[in-house]
Amino acid sequence: VQLVESGGGLVQAGGSLRLSCAASGNFFSINTMGWYRQASGDQRELVAEVTSGGSSKFADSLKGRFTISRDNARNSVDLEMNSLKPEDTAVYYCNAVVQLDSSRPNLYNYWGQGTQVTVSS
Repeated sequence: VQLVESGGGLVQAGGSLRLSCAASGNFFSINTMGWYRQASGDQRELVAEVTSGGSSKFADSLKGRFTISRDNARNSVDLEMNSLKPEDTAVYYCNAVVQLDSSRPNLYNYWGQGTQVTVSS
């Protein structure tokens, strides 16, 4: 399973960015797709995730500024980031929890390569 991310970059504070991630490869289904971020010197943290049924979860500090959307047919997830702040600067990673085989319920965790988001003040 490969996760390919796009959309990172440099933006001024108050601006917006949209991150996209598409999954490809051989698998049965994707349970949860989402985004995590890791700032320099910090641990990786959840930004937002969405289930195949459309239920979403956000980091409390990001509610209202970020939205997440998913296209199950395209195995993709987007993160719309608004009113960006310098503290949002981080490497953003796409995540997918995947069931590889219809006959086995085991779920596996996959990560994208990460995309840098830098917010200047």
